[in-house]
Amino acid sequence: MSGPPAMTDREYPSVPRVGVGAVVLDGTRVLLVRRGKPPLMGKWSLPGGLVELGETTREAVRREIAEECGLQVRLGEVAGILDRVVRDADGRIRYHWVLVDYVAFPESGTLCAATDVDEAQWVEVDDVPTFDTTDGLMDMIRRALALAGGGRR
Repeated sequence: MSGPPAMTDREYPSVPRVGVGAVVLDGTRVLLVRRGKPPLMGKWSLPGGLVELGETTREAVRREIAEECGLQVRLGEVAGILDRVVRDADGRIRYHWVLVDYVAFPESGTLCAATDVDEAQWVEVDDVPTFDTTDGLMDMIRRALALAGGGRR
């Protein structure tokens, strides 16, 4: 009897991958990162990444924000769950994630861009539409703001 399929590659997976992200709010600002690797390279998005075996989604999102942005955060509720399926020119599934996004608030650390992001910065929520963002980003930010009472801690 064999175990589950090995998932070493993110491209052309045999099963969906579970990812996490966070809408990190600081007053009227939100933390955005510019992706440094495919897919979505160059797009502005939420900090986050894949859940590792044995991690909870909450542990994974804290780890990812620390790794990508140098910040420790306090997590709130789940802001939303997304399915992201990207097909290639032949219609084959190139990427498939189920993404769990949390609302979060910075607690400590110094903002920096690390691991797979080219840049990390605080952006006024009203300015987010001027950035080249991933699909559905503004909707997720609005959901997080509603849960957080407008971004207040």
